[in-house]
Amino acid sequence: MMADVNPERLLALAVANLQRDYPVHWTHVISSEAELVPQRVRHPVFAGSFDWHSCVHQTWLVTRLLRLYPQVEGAAQARAVLDRLITAEGCAVEAEFFAGDAGRHWERPYGWAWLFVLDAELRVGELPWAEALRPLTAVLRRRWLDWIRAARLPIRVGTHTNSAFSTGLVLDAARATGDTELAEACAEAALRWFAADRDYGAYEPDAFDFFSPALVEADLMNRVLGGAEFTAWLEAFLPDLAGPRWQALREPVPVADPTDPYESHLIGLALTRSWCWRSLGAALPAGHRFAPLAASAAETHRAAGWDLVFGNGYGADHWLGTFAAYLEIGAYSAE
Repeated sequence: MMADVNPERLLALAVANLQRDYPVHWTHVISSEAELVPQRVRHPVFAGSFDWHSCVHQTWLVTRLLRLYPQVEGAAQARAVLDRLITAEGCAVEAEFFAGDAGRHWERPYGWAWLFVLDAELRVGELPWAEALRPLTAVLRRRWLDWIRAARLPIRVGTHTNSAFSTGLVLDAARATGDTELAEACAEAALRWFAADRDYGAYEPDAFDFFSPALVEADLMNRVLGGAEFTAWLEAFLPDLAGPRWQALREPVPVADPTDPYESHLIGLALTRSWCWRSLGAALPAGHRFAPLAASAAETHRAAGWDLVFGNGYGADHWLGTFAAYLEIGAYSAE
């Protein structure tokens, strides 16, 4: 459960975000004036919270909090908002969009991955909106399988298009729902992309990263390999992890202006690094030379991220609560 955090605050902010239509980050390619319609028309379920992917993962946040804290203040309003937004009719419109040419690539992979996380939470928790979402999930499942089976190379950036992060989310969701085909496709892609990686040498972070490309790759490979096999892979991938070269990974990046929408990405970076460090530390055998630094880095990044989660304007507020909650409560546990 979330220590030191008020779930009421996270829920209230997420519910407000789902209903806030403007400002909106409208990223569609438009072929005619007839297509210039409000986001809520084209995407009746996921139009709030600034952009589609943020609306999806803020919806996940609401459902996750309702499942773990069913009596939380604001729960009744939250359920009413979900009843109004996640309808069979609305999901059919969303599914139709993604089944067409315009939806073949849009929001791939990040938005799609969070949709699988939301679907898994609804299904694992037997929540009432699961059936309505199913047609949209089915379309994106087909799209995901077509894409990931054909993708020869990954994208190794610190933002939305990062392949490792989204594949890890989808792998977890597939395992949570018993979707063996989807899970195997994700694991096969991870091995195809990353199994041979040695002596990671990129420069991190970029100015607006909210992932560490190195750490999310390692986090994915931990899911796929595990045990001694993962330990051997990590030692080859980052053999000098404890050295001066990777102080930049072990210490949080200072955030000079958390109200700047791009710099607020570095708050998310602290949170995502924290959960990666935590999972890596837990995967290593007792006494491993990387284990103490992983535990220390997980906690320092956690504190740095949580200090800036709230109150820095809509550019940060529309998404950061998801990352903070995911760090603390995960996605599918039954508690």
